[in-house]
Amino acid sequence: MLDYDEEAERYDASRGGEPRAAAAAEAILGLLSPTARSLLDVACGTGIVTRRLAAGRDGLRVTGVDMAPAMVRQAAARLPGAIVRGDGRRLPFRDAEFDAVSSVWLLHLVDDARHARRIVAECTRVLRPGGVYVTTVDKGASHNVGSDIDGVLASRPPRPASDAAALVESYAVGCGLVPAGQTRFPGRGQGRSPRRAIADLRRGWFVTLPPGHPLADGFAARLAALPDQERPRPEPQFTLRAFRKPPLEPAFDRTP
Repeated sequence: MLDYDEEAERYDASRGGEPRAAAAAEAILGLLSPTARSLLDVACGTGIVTRRLAAGRDGLRVTGVDMAPAMVRQAAARLPGAIVRGDGRRLPFRDAEFDAVSSVWLLHLVDDARHARRIVAECTRVLRPGGVYVTTVDKGASHNVGSDIDGVLASRPPRPASDAAALVESYAVGCGLVPAGQTRFPGRGQGRSPRRAIADLRRGWFVTLPPGHPLADGFAARLAALPDQERPRPEPQFTLRAFRKPPLEPAFDRTP
């Protein structure tokens, strides 16, 4: 896995920057209730999406949380006073504190299913009854756009997707949430060129082909043989799923 403290300085530029952040924020906000007044953005990273969430709807108070100190510093510069350092498996917030919770590009990083379930459980815990949890699913599959680069990479060692849609839904339903919609948005600026794919390979982007893996040089050579080395292929299309926490049942007056 990438070291996100080391990655913080180049994170935004290597992942589509502001155009991708704008597309993500618009899609997230579109799945929220119009009455939502507070949102927690879990694994907010540099805050590039978090800031757009805060700016995208009047009256919405947005808080970001992330584990990596370097990411937290960048996010805090974008949203002073609204960023907290914390672990998604043990969120430092009260029960039912937020009207909405988002975790974008997080669950695909979690290798241990117990930790993924714990993240979803914590997002559920801090969500008020009637609120919505929004998360990306099938992130790895989103990058498979049917290009010649995908053809080369198709034979790399497999890795089970920890954010597979059915798996994430099972975690959410297990926490008492109910499906509440989905949408897709483009990964602006993330269409890979062969040269960029080689650079990503060299720095450990593909977790089943870490730097030094005996197969890595072979994949790099095959990517280098593709035409149009600088031409970006189509952009990925990311998928968001929304899950609602059922409202509390009304209390009945049983007074005779």
